[in-house]
Amino acid sequence: MTKKQVRLAVVGGNRGFGYSKSCELLSDIVEVNAICDLNEAVFAKWKQTFPNIRTFTSFEKLLDDPDIDAVLLATPMQVHAAQAVQAMKAGKHVLCEVASAMTIEESWELVETVEQTGAVYMLAENFCYTRSAMMIRHMAESGVFGELTHAECGYVHDVRTATHDAQGNIKWRGEMMRDFNGNNYPTHSLGPVSQWLGINRSDSFDYMTTIVSKPASQSDYFSEIFGPDHPGSKPEFWKQGDSCLSLIRTKQGAVIYLRNDFSSPRPFNYLYYGLQGTKGSYLSGRDIQEEPLVWLDGRSPGKSYLGNAVWSKLSEYAGEFEHPWWKSESDRANAVSASRFGDYFVMKEFSSAIIQNRSPDFDVYDSVAVSCVLPLSVQSAARGGYPASFPDFAKNKRNSVRAQPETGGENG
Repeated sequence: MTKKQVRLAVVGGNRGFGYSKSCELLSDIVEVNAICDLNEAVFAKWKQTFPNIRTFTSFEKLLDDPDIDAVLLATPMQVHAAQAVQAMKAGKHVLCEVASAMTIEESWELVETVEQTGAVYMLAENFCYTRSAMMIRHMAESGVFGELTHAECGYVHDVRTATHDAQGNIKWRGEMMRDFNGNNYPTHSLGPVSQWLGINRSDSFDYMTTIVSKPASQSDYFSEIFGPDHPGSKPEFWKQGDSCLSLIRTKQGAVIYLRNDFSSPRPFNYLYYGLQGTKGSYLSGRDIQEEPLVWLDGRSPGKSYLGNAVWSKLSEYAGEFEHPWWKSESDRANAVSASRFGDYFVMKEFSSAIIQNRSPDFDVYDSVAVSCVLPLSVQSAARGGYPASFPDFAKNKRNSVRAQPETGGENG
């Protein structure tokens, strides 16, 4: 691709609008020239920011437009895979909101379509590109934690208000909790951890096991808001238990504890992470006010086997281990301005990969590796926690000669 600006269409105008600020800040490499949504009322806020934007209510007509290079899919999770495959077969590159797919079959179809079309496909996993997540990645890749043996992560986020509309009709998140019982939103937690552990680089997921608590808080909430006669007020209406716990083992012998909880009444903790190696450890804050902590053998105070080890603040190591993407003052200011998560770097990396004709940092193989936890966890939970093996989606990646992004340097 010779032109220096990607012509982007956003599909799903509500969630997609979260990327509008990033696109404004990256206008030298990305142009938002179309919006597609079934609800035409959504178009007004887009026209305020992008007066010349073109509007579509048909996804098929949008894909037929030769003046669109790429699509951002910000639609309900259940249609992500089908829309991504359709778009790539129509010659469009795809940036897809989480998760990539709902089934193993959809995951394979995504991989095969990327390999057949050569399209750039990236998961918009913005939690991978927060400042602390990228700093821990840089530290892990630099070896300061030693050999990595354990990680923990969790998405504990009461989203019960997002499961219905004002009349009590179930929306897509509610459909997920009604129809599935497993780790049904794994990528925000597992995305950063997969990068720290080098999944699809130096390691890969091997197998997992999942157990789930009973469903209780969701029906309690519906009874409180809509009364005892609403179907959602009955525990048996919901398949999804309140708290889902998965354990994953990698082929190099590391283990991962992964929790998902959409219903339990408590303060949010959707940035919960931990990392353990033979030379150090990392622990995220319990909320946005609490500072992340690290302990590094030989750098932090004390020795763990003497019982006098003391945590240090992660920020104390920023001078040495700030990730190169965050070192740029302009990029750092833009990233903070765009979102408290990593939306800016997601859009920058996706657009840069298209312009430079290379694979993106979080490619299709990485995307399906973390997304397939959903169907595998459902399988495992249904069989009483019986282990489920990960498919080898990346078998062709290891033989790929396509260039990889320099995550140790600039991505623009």
